[in-house]
Amino acid sequence: MRALVQRVSEARVRVGPDVIGEIGPGLLIFVCAMQGDSETEAAHLVQKISRLRIFRDDAGKMNRSVADIKGAVLVVSQFTLAADTKSGTRPGFSKAAPPEEGDHLYRFFCDQMRQTGLPVATGEFGADMKVSLVNDGPVTLWLDTDDRQRKLA
Repeated sequence: MRALVQRVSEARVRVGPDVIGEIGPGLLIFVCAMQGDSETEAAHLVQKISRLRIFRDDAGKMNRSVADIKGAVLVVSQFTLAADTKSGTRPGFSKAAPPEEGDHLYRFFCDQMRQTGLPVATGEFGADMKVSLVNDGPVTLWLDTDDRQRKLA
C-alpha cells in the first residue's frame, strides 16, 4: 500500500456540495491499495502512520505523534498514487488494486485507524472528491509498504 501523509492544521473533503469529512489539526492521509496488497500491509501502514512523530514538541522538534497532540485523521482514497510515469506522458494505473479490493482495503485501513483510538474522518471511495487543506510546516511524507518488503528480502 502507498500513502501520502500530510501534517495539517485543517482539512476537509467534499463530494458535490457536501462536506463529508473534516478535521482540525492532525493528518491528511491519501491512501492507495496496490495489486497484491492485503490486510497485512494495511495494518502495518496504520501502525506506522499512527505512531509517526512529526508534530512539534515544546522544543520545536518533530517528536510527537498525532495521538500525542490529540489530533485527528482524514483518510482519502487516491488510486493515482499507483501512477506509473516511467514512459510517455500519460500515467498508467495498472499497478493499483482492482476497485473491489481497493475499496475493501481502504475500509479496512480506516477501521484499523479507528481502532488506534484516533478520531477518523473519511472521503468516499471512488467518488469525485474535492480536498482542501492547510499543510502545516509543510510536512509531507511518502510511505510505501513495498519498501518494507525490499528490506526484508
